[in-house]
Amino acid sequence: MTHDDDINLHPHAGESMNTETGKMVESIPESPRKKARRGFAAMSPEKQKEIASLGGKAAHAKGTAHEFSPEEARQAGRKGGQAAQRARQATQEETKH
Repeated sequence: MTHDDDINLHPHAGESMNTETGKMVESIPESPRKKARRGFAAMSPEKQKEIASLGGKAAHAKGTAHEFSPEEARQAGRKGGQAAQRARQATQEETKH
């Protein structure tokens, strides 16, 4: 058996060997499984909020928390609003075509 023969014995992606006929057939891909929620994502919103709050309090107590100045908050809000507007426009353009 040559190397080329060996390669032909193995199915390619999306193919499988029919054991009755010995011929390659296209296989139907399985439907993707829904991922199980784990860790933080599996917690209730209330529990997430409680843990996040504890983290924020710890950061403030340690002195490593960032506090936005009014100007920084304005810039962040403006940037977020612009991103949201671009996303809305892109969605509208997709639905037109």
